[in-house]
Amino acid sequence: MSNEVLTRANRIVIKVGSSTLTGSAGTALDVAAVASLVSVVANLKAQNKEVVIVTSAAIAAGMAPLGLSARPTDLATQQAAASVGQGLLIAKYTEEFSKHSIVASQVLLTGDEVEEASKRENAQRTLFRLLELGVVPIINENDSVVTEEIRMGDNDRLAALVSQLISANLLVLVSDVDALYDAPPSQVGAKRVAKVNSLSELGNFQIGGVGSSGVGSGGMVTKIQAAEIATKNGATMLLTNLASLSKALAGEDFGTLFLAGTNS
Repeated sequence: MSNEVLTRANRIVIKVGSSTLTGSAGTALDVAAVASLVSVVANLKAQNKEVVIVTSAAIAAGMAPLGLSARPTDLATQQAAASVGQGLLIAKYTEEFSKHSIVASQVLLTGDEVEEASKRENAQRTLFRLLELGVVPIINENDSVVTEEIRMGDNDRLAALVSQLISANLLVLVSDVDALYDAPPSQVGAKRVAKVNSLSELGNFQIGGVGSSGVGSGGMVTKIQAAEIATKNGATMLLTNLASLSKALAGEDFGTLFLAGTNS
């Protein structure tokens, strides 16, 4: 199945989860994973596509330097870990993008700054100008100061709102699972859902929660919610994992595709 809607997309938002960037242990930043993601984005840039990254993993990246072996549960420690991890995360992205002669920037946002009319214009103007300048904006939730967003673990939703903000053609959620399944992937007989034509098709599916690594705080439910936002606003959404990302974006049959206008 060739998905031309993916190859035609020229403004893309890619959200990558904590579990993808920190590996199965979830206690340190996986530099190979960052390099792999950056390589995919560099290839898209070589095709004259505009790309925005929404990245998780600030808290997870800050865990190892602070000697934490598990994701903290109290808000103050989460914020402290994010404060340490944000610098490490953007430094690694910047280093990897520089190898491709691409400039990256950090943009710290919260849901309020994307949703509130008085604030969204500023965020929109900044992102559009960065794209005009050929920069890859790397959006990170401002976890060192926000509260509700950390508790919700809602970077999936933030990414969907960003795709709406910049009128992206395509939202890509890079997760630790390779696609949406009609049952938990570990369950015998679970089948990959290649394409979702209507969100009403998902009514009988068993939608799972937090990923296997335990360092993320979202899950399949937030991804479906992101699909609802994105497709309602005219963007197609792709759900896949890092290993399949390049092939899926090339139109090969990997991941799950939520087609624009699938809210009915």
